[in-house]
Amino acid sequence: MHVTRKIPIICSNSSFCICPITIIHNTGELKWVLAPLTGLHPQEQRLLFRGKERDDADFLHIAGVSDMSKLSLVEDPASKEKKREELMQNENIAKACQAVALIRDEVDKLSAQIHSLESMVNSGKIIEEKRFTTLSELLMRELLNLDSIEAHGEAKVQRKIEVKRVQTLNDRVDSLKLQNSNPLRTNQAVVTTQWERFDSGFGSLSAPPPSKSSMTMDWEHFD
Repeated sequence: MHVTRKIPIICSNSSFCICPITIIHNTGELKWVLAPLTGLHPQEQRLLFRGKERDDADFLHIAGVSDMSKLSLVEDPASKEKKREELMQNENIAKACQAVALIRDEVDKLSAQIHSLESMVNSGKIIEEKRFTTLSELLMRELLNLDSIEAHGEAKVQRKIEVKRVQTLNDRVDSLKLQNSNPLRTNQAVVTTQWERFDSGFGSLSAPPPSKSSMTMDWEHFD
């Protein structure tokens, strides 16, 4: 029967805990016991006893660990640096997503203006060309703003979606501008009506055919 020993663990963040464990366990097994207590994965831990780091395969009793022996736990420097880099990257991604969201709000406003302009053009109203030029310039400005954002991960995906959206809106403005400048656009309804009148027999340039009754009377007269 193995007796459970209490081993004081001094952590690098000045915290202190007493870990109950049998001394026949090795250092690797002790790290798994410490993981939920310290929040550090075993691979992120470095255990030191008498100033020397112990390998995972080292048995505690062979290393000289006994009841109430003190061990020091420090976080692996490489793991700590990796966490710091991941934290910075997550912060940068969050900032980039926020920047894209601000641009998205501005593009929403421009999209509403384009929709209103489209309704007027389709109704036959002539729009000043400057309005189309202004909208194109504003869209290009937002496109440049998107290009200036250094994005990674989710932020990069969101930026790509917004870039495609701005390009689609700009193509839409160019199409409306071309439609607005078409001189036949305002006469289209009138021309259609006239052709409908010709097809129905009204306003035809050809004389109407003689009636059947008149032809019959003429033939009877000759007979």
